[in-house]
Parts: sequence; C-alpha cells; structure tokens
Amino acid sequence: MHDDLIARAKAWLAEDPDADTREELARLIDAEDVKELAARFAGTLQFGTAGLRGELGAGPLRMNRAVVIRAAAGLAAYLRKQGHADGLVVIGYDARHKSADFARDTAAVMTGAGLRAAVLPRPLPTPVLAFAIRHLGAVAGVEVTASHNPPRDNGYKVYLGDGSQIVPPADAEIAAEIAAIRSLHDVPRPDSGWETLDDGVLDAYLARTDAVLSPGSPRTARTVYTAMHGVGRDVLLAAFARAGFPAPELVAEQADPDPDFPTVAFPNPEEPGAMDLSFAKARATDPDLVIANDPDADRCAVAVRDGADWRMLRGDEVGALLAAHLVDRGVTGTFAESIVSSSLLGRIAEKAGLPYEETLTGFKWIARVEGLRYGYEEALGYCVDPEGVRDKDGITAALLITELASRLKEEGRTLLDLLDDLAVAHGLHATDQLSVRVEDLSLIADAMRRLREQPPTELAGLPITRSEDLTRGTDRLPPTDGLRYTLDGARVVVRPSGTEPKLKCYLEVVVPVAAHTDLPAARTRAADLLTTIKRDLSTAAGI
Repeated sequence: MHDDLIARAKAWLAEDPDADTREELARLIDAEDVKELAARFAGTLQFGTAGLRGELGAGPLRMNRAVVIRAAAGLAAYLRKQGHADGLVVIGYDARHKSADFARDTAAVMTGAGLRAAVLPRPLPTPVLAFAIRHLGAVAGVEVTASHNPPRDNGYKVYLGDGSQIVPPADAEIAAEIAAIRSLHDVPRPDSGWETLDDGVLDAYLARTDAVLSPGSPRTARTVYTAMHGVGRDVLLAAFARAGFPAPELVAEQADPDPDFPTVAFPNPEEPGAMDLSFAKARATDPDLVIANDPDADRCAVAVRDGADWRMLRGDEVGALLAAHLVDRGVTGTFAESIVSSSLLGRIAEKAGLPYEETLTGFKWIARVEGLRYGYEEALGYCVDPEGVRDKDGITAALLITELASRLKEEGRTLLDLLDDLAVAHGLHATDQLSVRVEDLSLIADAMRRLREQPPTELAGLPITRSEDLTRGTDRLPPTDGLRYTLDGARVVVRPSGTEPKLKCYLEVVVPVAAHTDLPAARTRAADLLTTIKRDLSTAAGI
C-alpha cells in the first residue's frame, strides 16, 4: 500500500502543471507522509450535478489545475460527441484562490479540442455567466466558484446551452469522459486562441436587470449592502444606480473581493456571525433593509428591523414576499420551488390561479420547469428573470425585494407587515432547519439508514400520515437520496447536502390564523412545534 501510494503520487507529480501543488506534493513524498498522501490519493473528486467542489491542494481528491484540466477535457469530449465540435464555451470565475488559473486552463483545453472559448473579463457574479451562455448562444458554460464554501475550497460548475446547470444523465456522461483521460500529456493546451470578452456581456446583463422592475415603481428604499468579500459589489451598485435606487451603504470591511474571507468563519449569510457587521452598519445608518450576497452573488439575503434590532429573513420568507409582489404586479407563468422549500408558495400560486411545480433540490431542476416565471429555494436562491438568467440570481432578486420595500414604504408599511398579511391569508408557514456538519461522512449514511429501518411514526405528538423514501422517486419527482414525512399540519424532509459534509433536515409547520390579533399565539405555537420536531427527529436519526 505504502509503495503503491508513493508511486501514484510520483506519477501525478510528473504531470502536475502547477508549481504550488508540485511543491506541496514533493514535500509529502519526501516526508513519506502516508496519512496526508492517502487523504489526497484514496480516490478522485467525483464529478456530479454540482460539477466539482472540494478543498484546494495536490492530488486527485483535491481541487487543483490537474483535476480541472481533466474535467475540462472530459467536458470538451462530451460536447464534441453531442455534435458541438466547433461550439462556443463561455467561462466565468470568482475571486477565490486559483479561480483565474482554472478559468484560463479551461479556455486552453477547449481551444485545444477545437471548440471556441470565451472568458469573462474579470471575476464576476455567477448570474452574469449564466446570462452570457444564452446571450452569446454558447453550447456550454463553466463557472469556477465554490459559492459560499470555506476559503480553502474551490469548485467547477457546468451549464449546458439552455443556460441551466447539468442534470443526469449529462453529469455521468461527462464523468465517464473525464475518467477516460489517461494522461494530461494527451490534452492539448495552446497558449492562446480563445477570446477574453469585454464589458459588452456585462452591459447586456445590466440592461436586462431593468426588466425585473415595474416601470415607474417607487425606488425610495434605503439599503445597507454587503458583498461578503465576494464579487457582487460593482455589479449590484451598477444595477441599483441604473434603477434609480438610493446608493446602498456598503459594509466597508466586506466590500472588496478577498479569497481569505477574513471577517467571517463561513462566507454564507445563513451562518452565525456572518451578518454581524451588516447589522452594526444598519444600527448606525437606519436603512429600510439590509441586503447581502454570497461570494459569487447568486444568493441574496435580506434583513429587516424587527422591534429594537435587526433580523435576517428566512429564505422561505423572502421567497413568499417576492411571489406576492409578482402576483400583485399581475405576472403570468409557472411558480416553482424545491421540495425543501415552504409550501406557502403553492398556496400563493393557487389563490392567484397560477400553475405551480415542485422539484428536487437545486436550481438545476427549478430552472427546467416548463413556462417558469418565478422560482426559489429556501437556501436564499431566487430566479426572478428566467428568460435572462436560468439560475438563481442575487442581483436581480436584490432589485426586486428593494422595489417591494419601496412600494410598502410609500404605504407606510414594511416587509414584516406583508408577511403578517400572508400568514392571515394562507396560515402561518414557519420553517426551520436541523443541519449537522460532520467530519466523518459515514455518520450521514448511518443516520439515513436508521431512519429507513426504523421510521418515526410521530414527531412532536403529530402523527406521520405519509412517509416517502425519495430514492424510489415519485409520480412527479425523479429518484434522489432523501426522506419526506407528511404530518398533520407539518412536513419534514431529510437529505444529505450535495455540496457540503452535512445532513440537512427541513421542517415546516402550518398554523391556521383567523385574524392579525391571533399572530402572536400562532408564532408561539409554531416555534414550540418546530423545537419539539427538531428534538424528536434528532433522536430518531441518532444525530
């Protein structure tokens, strides 16, 4: 085992095009550090529907130039077999460590394979890349990003020509092409021949952002904005200026792109502490709302003043607010969300007489809904302009929620007032999450197995009326690793995260509300139920 490991590491070293990872690997080989070598060579980073995502470093189980070149060569081979031998591939990237290198390598591989490649001019939000694919008539797109993962990670997200992320069977077919590449020496990588785009694509994206707003709508809401050390700031400020909103107050400490994300443990607005600087700025400047993007700006978080202080709205609350705003504006088309998002969207769509669809988790599924007009998922992802960006977009979502806040402000009301109205109209839909991060992935498999072998019959005293193992699929959904429990007045979905070492349990309770005066009691009841469901589910799963 030891000799085999060293031999594999030396073979990898001989091909590695990156001085940084070569140095790292040579050091491990010289020290005969079997534990560290095994951590990098015990398999390969698997290419799936999220593309690739992992920790930066040397070896096939890390994100590095050698892994990216293989991924790009596999994608190129797949595209050629699909009849796109001279098609255009657009490549975008964020400001993380190595992102620009991975983008350049991808462009070189595509060019070497006979395809045409075009790279965005600088680190830009993921939605700009998703837009560029359709705008330029590309056959595929690649975004180099690890979104809101920790600083040590990077990733590789693949879109096809419809502008949405890959789904099966394309992922497995691309993975097979990657696996078929024997040596990096077999992959031609010219030094030039691809195009570096100018700002024309960005200008076209910004021109479309105007289309998400109603002509002549109020544009008075004042915002505090954080880019969370990512790439959102310049594009969001340009979009807000075009729309005529007051210029957002920036959280200066997080405004510039910084791959080390120095002020946050995790650069994700949902993580504890990530919004602390934004709230401090809001207390100092008293805006109407706080807006945060994640580092690649495809997600949008919203916080509001609630009593004496600020609180972040849940993704499900923002999802419902945007839906209500669009309904109020008289839009037509299908509303869609993932199975882990709040069922309130279905109620809003039904009352408005609009079609409604539920999909598996991820925008790769939501974006494919026929006739989509609006889609969201609880993890702060909103698609408000599917004709322009067939993916979540934190820039246009920020514009739309600020338009809604402006309209309510003119009426002397707030986003919280509208949420109260929705609760009275449709019942109080309260959601929460039980999320367990693990070092050892087998703990997640154990928990799923335990729930399958000994499924709970009730949670928080509510009987489970329907128990579904989603690996079998349903009449509306393809198979996925997940469990769904329908209770009397509640719903629970349990699934392993597709992008992080986490087991995620999504809880929702619905409490009927007769009048606004009943809301405080309904909130107390909902909070108690969610706490007890969380406790009972934790016990049943053994986590």
